Amino acid sequence: MTADQMARSDGRLWNTVRVLGWGGLVGLLLLPLVAMQFTDEVDWTPGDFIVAGVMLGSVGAAFELAARARSWAYRGAAAAAIVAAFLLTWSNLAVGFIGDGDHPVNLLCFGIVLAALLGGLLVRFRAAGMAVVMLAPAAGQVVLGAVAFAGGETAAGRAAVLLTGLWLASALLFRRAARG
Repeated sequence: MTADQMARSDGRLWNTVRVLGWGGLVGLLLLPLVAMQFTDEVDWTPGDFIVAGVMLGSVGAAFELAARARSWAYRGAAAAAIVAAFLLTWSNLAVGFIGDGDHPVNLLCFGIVLAALLGGLLVRFRAAGMAVVMLAPAAGQVVLGAVAFAGGETAAGRAAVLLTGLWLASALLFRRAARG
């Protein structure tokens, strides 16, 4: 296979992945709309759809940017960070990560995501810098988990452990990407 044929093949594969990815995000956004037709337990307002659309669109845009990296390790690191940030923000907005949505510690969730984003901007999203930056949200997630376990919120504590693992996996993959 020539280099030109490989480039076209990679381009077709990438276009297929993009269509599936964006289609999946649109499908996720439509799920509550469909559920609302069959049950009263799902009751989204237009504002809920706007927030979900912005969040899902941000995830898609972040994946589009990350996919441009040449390194599979960098792509994987970015994917782990994007998923962790999305899950933390989504769970916090939906019901509150700890207790009800008004629990003051839930503000830490937004701080964790903000630390990852601002740290990334500070190091210009370079792999070596990102390997260090991802340790900050991991540490914040550990604190959040400790608060959750101390308050008897075992489900939130377990979720924090999972999210800590995603932040640390991201840091390790960014480290690998930095090494080439």
